Amino acid sequence: MKHISILTGAGISAESGVKTFRDHDGLWEGHDVMQVATPQAFEKNPGFVLDFYNKRRQQLLTVQPNLAHQRLVDLETQFNVDIITQNVDDLHERAGSSRVTHLHGELMKVRSTFDQGLIYDWKDDLNLGDFCEHHHQLRPHVVWFGEAVPMIEKAIDILKQTDVLIIIGTSMQVYPAAGLIDFAPSSTPIYFIDPNPNISDSTGVHLYAEKATTGVDKLVRKLLA
Repeated sequence: MKHISILTGAGISAESGVKTFRDHDGLWEGHDVMQVATPQAFEKNPGFVLDFYNKRRQQLLTVQPNLAHQRLVDLETQFNVDIITQNVDDLHERAGSSRVTHLHGELMKVRSTFDQGLIYDWKDDLNLGDFCEHHHQLRPHVVWFGEAVPMIEKAIDILKQTDVLIIIGTSMQVYPAAGLIDFAPSSTPIYFIDPNPNISDSTGVHLYAEKATTGVDKLVRKLLA
């Protein structure tokens, strides 16, 4: 079976009602990302940061995977599929995708501030005083600005052995994620699905200048034909 790697960003979840991480005004749900998505912000005002992620977690529980998430699952009938997502939501998993790598962490998990290898599933609010087994505060299991991206090496390994690359709902402007495309073999066909693609149709690059649900549906039909 051929191997398909899929890079997804905020655009695939926007149609489910998940607010994009960083809107055109640089804000996330009206907040400066530097106030809610940095280690310094958490150190300065941990209660405020925890409350912000609690609201994001509560909202995530109210939305469902959309057609784009669901159609990617269908590719697994004929291909080995790896999804590498910049999103912190769990919509790929809820849709049924079996191999999902989260570059920027997972909103439905928390981890210890003492040992980042201690990660717990978490659906409720996370509050000050919620400790790991070593009696240290828990924090959202997300990658904040200024932090390393621990899954980037795994993502690179996946891209090195891919036969087809699909990019959905991401500008591919934010590093290190944007650099992943360079690790795919040079002959790899690339399918780019985004309403406002920032690259041009060229040899080996096929554009679907539309929203994720319609673009993914068209591409999956083509690949499974």
